[in-house]
Amino acid sequence: MLPIKVRQGRKRFVAVALCVFLSGCVGADLQARRAASAMTATEAGWQRSNLDGGPFVLAAFVPPDLQQAEVLTIYIEGDGLAWINTSTPSSNPTPLNPLALKLALRDPSGTAVYLARPCQFVSGEDKRGCQRQYWTEQRFAPEVIAASLSAIEQLKQRFGAQRVVLVGYSGGGAVASLVAAQRQDVERLITVAGNLDHRTWTLEQRLSPLEGSLNAADAWMQLQAVPQTHFVGARDGVIGVSVALAYAERFVPSAPLSIKVMPTFDHHCCWVEQWPILLESIVP
Repeated sequence: MLPIKVRQGRKRFVAVALCVFLSGCVGADLQARRAASAMTATEAGWQRSNLDGGPFVLAAFVPPDLQQAEVLTIYIEGDGLAWINTSTPSSNPTPLNPLALKLALRDPSGTAVYLARPCQFVSGEDKRGCQRQYWTEQRFAPEVIAASLSAIEQLKQRFGAQRVVLVGYSGGGAVASLVAAQRQDVERLITVAGNLDHRTWTLEQRLSPLEGSLNAADAWMQLQAVPQTHFVGARDGVIGVSVALAYAERFVPSAPLSIKVMPTFDHHCCWVEQWPILLESIVP
């Protein structure tokens, strides 16, 4: 998300911000962040794979007992730590709180996998193509979507899937939508606090336009027939309900699209805790 603001009590965030100015701390912090985020998956027994997406290498985590799935559910991560503050881009977008990964771990279907965004969790030679514009203004660039498409195809082939369900959190909602617009095998598109219209978002938040990024709302023609469920928190001050509504206005009334506004939820709370129940609320 962009930008991230310091809030009282978030000592971990303050520590990360300080590390930007303390050169001896930066490398150690990035390693700790990758390890802590990845531990969310490894503690659950999920296994990591690095997928060659052409311009980028994308990290994925999959459950060890998943061998085959006719319908594969793929969770796509949010923007991660894109910015340290309103004027300082992060040097690494690996998320402090990989919420999409936590959602995937809570998926009761047994056929869920997780896909990170470019430059998240990777290091060394796998950081090819990792320039800051790809987690700031060009986070939804055509080459980013192409890499995600390639990674999804690899996951689909690995598990012999015929169709996919795409679930995207925050900026991952934009990626999931843009990917869905270019595929014919999407059974359902689901977003959580998704950035579905970044032009509306940047205007409302008074942020610089995401020049060089594709906009999910502009793909409305390709998505008219795709079943969609978009969850939004009524208390979300990062990506508000109006962004989802601006996206939905592009569609004809008969489109299979649903906006579900959760009255007490914000950008982070309480998606993970309520996720199995929210999934049950989706009408097939």
